[in-house]
Amino acid sequence: MKHVTFGDKSLLIGDQATDLLLEYASLLATESKADTVTLRAISPDGNETEATFLLDSGVALIAETTISSLPDLDNADAVAYMQERIMLLSSPPPVRPHDETMPENYEDLNL
Repeated sequence: MKHVTFGDKSLLIGDQATDLLLEYASLLATESKADTVTLRAISPDGNETEATFLLDSGVALIAETTISSLPDLDNADAVAYMQERIMLLSSPPPVRPHDETMPENYEDLNL
């Protein structure tokens, strides 16, 4: 578990989800893009909660290690989403031509 501070809120979130959140936030800032990610977390009062993070170039996000023995909450869907988005942003698929074939004659273009 890691302490994640976002604005004036501090939450406990699993290590993998936190590390991906920081990596994704950094990549979004580099690309001048924004997105939201919802993660399950432990709030300061000890309750389970869902926190939605707005990630953009102006985000102030800090992660600190803890000695917490609490088990990680299930963030598998959010982790998979961030992994997919990180892959797409860092290695975008090549652009492919449209499936139509070019006409044999210039006149057939109907320009």
